[in-house]
Amino acid sequence: MKKYVAEMIGTFAIVFCGTGAIVIDAATNGNISHAGVALTWGLIVMTMIYTFGSNSGAHFNPAVSVAFALANRFPYRLLLPYIISQCAGAIAASALLRFLFPSDIFLGASLPAGAAMQSFILELILSFLLMLVILHVACGSKEEGLFSGIVIGGVVGLEAMFAGPVCGASMNPARSLGPALVSGHTEFLWLYWVAPLSGMALAVPLFKFMKKEAILTQP
Repeated sequence: MKKYVAEMIGTFAIVFCGTGAIVIDAATNGNISHAGVALTWGLIVMTMIYTFGSNSGAHFNPAVSVAFALANRFPYRLLLPYIISQCAGAIAASALLRFLFPSDIFLGASLPAGAAMQSFILELILSFLLMLVILHVACGSKEEGLFSGIVIGGVVGLEAMFAGPVCGASMNPARSLGPALVSGHTEFLWLYWVAPLSGMALAVPLFKFMKKEAILTQP
C-alpha cells in the first residue's frame, strides 16, 4: 500500500506543479514563460524521484511501469494498482487546479499544436528516448540513486523545452489523462496514451540489445 500511496502522491505533485505552471503562466500573461514551464517539469520530476524512489521506484507514469514490466524488472501483478494510483493522483491534481483556476479552459491539457500525426511521432520519439535513459540509470525498476533524479529530470526538462510548444511533451499517459478528463478536452487523449506506451515499449528491446552487446565485448 505504501508503494501505491507514493505513486499517487508523486504523480499528483508532478501534474499539479507541471500543468499548474502552464495554467498560472496563462493566468499571469506569460510571467512564468515557456522556459519556466519546462524547468518546472524537470524540477518536480527530479524532486519526486528523490522523495519516493526508495518507496515505489518513482514511476509516476503508466508507460514507465509497463516498460519496466516488459523489461522483466517489474512484476506484472503490480501494473494495474500502479496505473490506477498514478491516474488517481493526476485526476486529483487537475481537479484541484479546476477549483483554484475555474476560468482556465484546458488546465494544461496535452493538445497538438499542429497535425495529430506530427505530435504522435514527436511523443513516440520523446517517450522512447526518456525510457532509454531511465532504463540505463534505474536500479532494477526503481528510479533511485545519486544521479538518477538529476538525469531523468534533466531529460524531461530538455524534451519539454524544445517539443512542448508543438506536442505538449507529455510522455506520460496519466499526466494527459487528468487535465483531459477534468477539462473535458479528451479528443486527443488516445494520442497521449498510445504514443508514450509505444515509444517506451520500443526502448526495451534496444536497451536489452545494447546491454547484451556490452557484456559480450567485455574483456
